Amino acid sequence: MNETTVLEQLIDAVPPVRGKRGRPRRRPEKLHADKAYRSRKNQRALWRRRIKSRIARPGIESSEKLGRHRWVVERTIAWIDQMRRLLIRYERRDDIYDGFHQLGCALICFNFLKQTF
Repeated sequence: MNETTVLEQLIDAVPPVRGKRGRPRRRPEKLHADKAYRSRKNQRALWRRRIKSRIARPGIESSEKLGRHRWVVERTIAWIDQMRRLLIRYERRDDIYDGFHQLGCALICFNFLKQTF
């Protein structure tokens, strides 16, 4: 299934966002996405939910501004992919794979904290 066709389902699956006092927001204020998500259907879906779209227009705007947020996620995924056991899934059981995944994230955090102190 194409990622752009399930954008509405993804937005609806987002849990309430904590923030200031009062009732928590059901949806985020804005959405950062690739140029591939720029379609009229997706724009209308975001508009109906009162979510600001931060999607660069193809051929007009560069995605440099969006890259600041995207690179953080891609960098983190690349760190996890450095662990061979997580890159290629050898484990059949989900609980064991999840355990290795949590261990890998803990090692990433430990190495990051070790560098800062």
